[in-house]
Amino acid sequence: MRLSIAALPLLALAACAATEGGPKPASDKPAAAAAEKPAKFNKDPYPSTYKPYPGQVTAVRNVTIFDGEGGRIENGTVLLANGKVEAIGGPDTPIPADIAVYDGTGKFLTPGVIDIHSHLGDYPSPSVDAHSDGNEATAPTTPEVWSEHSVWPQDPGFSRALANGGVTALQILPGSANLMGGRSITLKNVPSRTVQGMKFPGAPYGLKMACGENPKRVYGGKGRMPSTRMGNFAVNRATWQKAAAYKKKMDEGKAVDRDLAMETLAGVLSGEILVHNHCYRADEMALVIDMSKEFGYKVSTFHHAVEAYKIADILAKEGICAAMWADWWGFKMEAYDSVNENIPLVYKAGACTIVHSDDANQIQRLNQEAAKARAAGRRIGIDVSDEVAWTWLSYNPAKALGIADRTGSLKPGKMADVVLWNGNPFSAYTRPEKVWIDGALMFDANDPKRRPVSDFELGQPGEGDVK
Repeated sequence: MRLSIAALPLLALAACAATEGGPKPASDKPAAAAAEKPAKFNKDPYPSTYKPYPGQVTAVRNVTIFDGEGGRIENGTVLLANGKVEAIGGPDTPIPADIAVYDGTGKFLTPGVIDIHSHLGDYPSPSVDAHSDGNEATAPTTPEVWSEHSVWPQDPGFSRALANGGVTALQILPGSANLMGGRSITLKNVPSRTVQGMKFPGAPYGLKMACGENPKRVYGGKGRMPSTRMGNFAVNRATWQKAAAYKKKMDEGKAVDRDLAMETLAGVLSGEILVHNHCYRADEMALVIDMSKEFGYKVSTFHHAVEAYKIADILAKEGICAAMWADWWGFKMEAYDSVNENIPLVYKAGACTIVHSDDANQIQRLNQEAAKARAAGRRIGIDVSDEVAWTWLSYNPAKALGIADRTGSLKPGKMADVVLWNGNPFSAYTRPEKVWIDGALMFDANDPKRRPVSDFELGQPGEGDVK
């Protein structure tokens, strides 16, 4: 028997908050005077209805723990209760009676993997044109589009990422055809009928931006601007200039017509929306940093960043994260000057270091991607410990997404997003044995009833009742 989405406890959808219009004029005031009042916009008319699945008080003992922030505990104990990490410590950590207790001898416990760069749901499986909803490639800048409006919650990739990769949260981004591709969304990796039911409560939105070859190729190929890298920056700067003027009017209390694109960019300029910038070359990343200072916004993370090693000191100084692959390179010109030591070199410089996927298969083995990067580092004398390398997969992406106060590490009071691995998680032979999200056991390799798969997935031989 397989556990399908239809069979899981379903969440009751909360009524969407109504979009607020402009203020209504009082009956004793003329409408013209009321029109001068600033508009009030509902910043999230598609609110999260996420509610944790029911769990039980649980302890894992005799286990090697990576706490996600660089700490390691041998023969450790973790207690999960009420959806949170209740306690973490050594073998003397008290365990209440009459709770679920798992023996972790020879196993490892970590925070759940967080993938900062995914397209699950907006490029779901099977990969066909009818499902290709990640790029609104009709204009060079489309900050008005939101990736959540493309996410298909039944994408089989979500359950694969959970069961094979220990992924408990992920950011879904628009594609990189556009200079400004639209808003991203952060999700909890749980089965749901709706994207609102997966939406990470309180996570800030992101703005997907892109440098380099993709925008100039897509739009230059249509005989329009931008067709060069200087065109990329010219279009970006003109758009930011317009956004700054729009925000200035709002800040001064002046009435403005609602503009969904400018509303997103005003959110970036006010620090409410985080910038996630697809960028390969070091020179372009440096130029983007200058542009961000020109218009008063901050880049949270450069994604892909295959030349981050060239400016790792600048990234560290500016407090900008780099989300990188272990060894993808050479598939286009701007990806040629990569080195396999990119990730450890960025780490050594003191910059925020992240391993990301950008791929429906690679998201299932980000632990192995981090292991490859560590091996490349050791070859040049940069030896990164297991427990520190895990920061690349949990705490650092949580920090870059603005959710590190709630998840990404095993600290009392944080969300109980936890993976029990059947061996060292940096081994190619290791797999998740159990995965908890908010303290609810969402996957158990030893229990066929705890192997959630999409209703739209046929499954693999040996899974549940598939023969």
